[in-house]
Amino acid sequence: MNLSEYQKDFDKAIEFFKTDILGLRTGRATNAIVEDVIVEAYGTKQPIKALATIMVADAKTVNIEPWDKSLVGNIEKAIRDAGLGLNPINDGRLIRLILPELTVERRNELIKVLHQKQENVRISIRKIREDIKDVIVNAEKNNEIAEDEKYRSQEALDELVKKYNETIREIGENKEKEINTI
Repeated sequence: MNLSEYQKDFDKAIEFFKTDILGLRTGRATNAIVEDVIVEAYGTKQPIKALATIMVADAKTVNIEPWDKSLVGNIEKAIRDAGLGLNPINDGRLIRLILPELTVERRNELIKVLHQKQENVRISIRKIREDIKDVIVNAEKNNEIAEDEKYRSQEALDELVKKYNETIREIGENKEKEINTI
């Protein structure tokens, strides 16, 4: 049984996890903090990155310049309502976000959110593993593979899952260090 055809499912879960935790605010300014905030614009809901240029001015400041200046108020409202703990400054043509220092409590909250996101991706990995195990068991039941091959495939699958769980742990530890760095 060839597990490499299923590897893309595991890779997708890891990539989703990486992009999901980009939005967790550390002490540094980054586009990822606001780029996926949803804004009501032109009768639909769209992410900020589809409506504006997002620039990191310095380590603590993000500037958002809408392509249509009439959307400045909508973007400001969306950022306030997003629960990011940011206070947008609207000068009529662009929005400035000055990131405050993270408090110990806020850092702990972010770490809890990170751990929840880690657990969610681990659940996704387990679900993929169970789906593949079902395929292996059914292949053996239908005499497509021998019993020895079933056990070898399951061992290889467990090794693959172990490798991906280790990757998740490493990514999480690195993000936790980033959050705790002052």
